[in-house]
Amino acid sequence: MRLYADQPSGTVNRLRALRRNATEAEKRLERALKEAFPGMKWRFQAPLGPYAADFLCFSHKLVIEVDGGQHAEAEEYDARRTRFIEGEGYRVLRFWNNDVLSNTSGVIASIQNSLSHWEREGGAQRRKGEGDQPS
Repeated sequence: MRLYADQPSGTVNRLRALRRNATEAEKRLERALKEAFPGMKWRFQAPLGPYAADFLCFSHKLVIEVDGGQHAEAEEYDARRTRFIEGEGYRVLRFWNNDVLSNTSGVIASIQNSLSHWEREGGAQRRKGEGDQPS
């Protein structure tokens, strides 16, 4: 399990607890992602450095975060977290719980748009190691 190799003690238990206590919005988005993108592998509550990504797709370098009301008060923490994740080469999409619950199809359309943009910008080539510039 390469994801957990360098993680602090207790990480696995913490992430299991997050999965078991998922919000209704997280559960709904997990089902919707599997249905809308059956060929993509999504990890739920996956470690990424010192953080846990709500949804992570390695192949498309995408992290999706589903934020509840508590995130309105944690803007600085979320900004720091987003900078770290982007520094690791991932794109971060954030959605409010309310948006996922009331407009799941719109959230999926936004994710599809981001994936399409990434593909147009050469993400698939980078993913396969093609098109890399020599050092």
